[in-house]
Amino acid sequence: MEFLQLVETIRSEEAARNAEAASRFLSEDGFRSATGNIRKHPRYSQMLVEALRVVENARKSRRGMDVFNEAMGTADFPLLMGDVLDRQLLGTYTEAPSTWSIYCRRGTVPDFRTVKRFAVDGAEGVLPSVGEKGTYLPQVLSETKYSYAVSKYGRIIKWDWEAWVNDDMDGLASSSPARLGKAARRSEDKFATQLHVDANGPHASLYSTANKNKIVTANGAASANPVLGIAGLQDALTVLGLQVDADGEPISVDGVILEVGPALAQTAKNILSASQIIIGADSASQRILTANWMRDNMTLVVNPYIPIVASSANGNTTWFVHAAPGAGRPAMEMGFLRGYEAPQLFQKMSNQMRIGGAANAMDGSFEDDTTAFKVRHVFGGTSLDGKGTVGSNGSGS
Repeated sequence: MEFLQLVETIRSEEAARNAEAASRFLSEDGFRSATGNIRKHPRYSQMLVEALRVVENARKSRRGMDVFNEAMGTADFPLLMGDVLDRQLLGTYTEAPSTWSIYCRRGTVPDFRTVKRFAVDGAEGVLPSVGEKGTYLPQVLSETKYSYAVSKYGRIIKWDWEAWVNDDMDGLASSSPARLGKAARRSEDKFATQLHVDANGPHASLYSTANKNKIVTANGAASANPVLGIAGLQDALTVLGLQVDADGEPISVDGVILEVGPALAQTAKNILSASQIIIGADSASQRILTANWMRDNMTLVVNPYIPIVASSANGNTTWFVHAAPGAGRPAMEMGFLRGYEAPQLFQKMSNQMRIGGAANAMDGSFEDDTTAFKVRHVFGGTSLDGKGTVGSNGSGS
């Protein structure tokens, strides 16, 4: 609180000095017209008010009193920097909410070296009978290793000093850190999507016959790669429910996440929002009207990067059902460097100082007057156990 009071005191004193300087500039000793004392001029009062208003606006601006001297170059933004009487700055595109943390486990790593994740299986099956004086039989455990390393990602936005000065609507300067932060969040979502989506839909390395997480008839489902619907979701849950551990024991799944792209968002919302559903709607022999038990057992995630990563015709029809990553063994992990879990935003400090003036970060480089913003983000990840996820490219075949 004392610091804030000190800041306000300094600002008040600065405003008083600026007002006094402006008044002195227009005073009898400082400014005279050819016809005599300027104070006697009929527009003197109006001129004084205008001068004080300019000083006050300069004091309140983000560049302080440097507004009289200062702020990519102006030629790069002819519309933004142009001499137009009526200009309004439109907002940026709205960012889609981050989704990866809902279906993917979050981890931390100590450095840039490769880290390992181990899964140990065995000795969890039903206990065998041991007769009188019988021998307890040992069971060998097995292990599976997963590994990945985090990498550094980043970008720089560089501005000419002239562009900074002319940016009267804050179209470039104030939005630069926000743009870089948005890019970092989008990078996370696309990376996580690429862990389980390839050009054809469900990633071939994660969704395979060996992992038994493809929706095919052999796994107990009624169709292969079904479209998103009541029947398709039943097939996916059947495949997920039939998964067993290394001992052949059933795997419990408490929470289920339905992940779709934008093209399937309304279909998914209609299914999960309905109060009742018809089971067996495609069968002429038996149909059952029942309460929609799916609405309380599934969390919907709309991932806009599915059709971007799945660039084939399946991009708009691919969908997934994941076991919640917070319990048991997750299907994917996103890792972040310890102590740097969030993206870091930087501004290049000026390496020049005006003679007789204070240093200002917006003065930029001594060589060319440029300034810059930078974002740095460190993350990585890998797919893990495929038994916790089921995917369909929605092709129906």
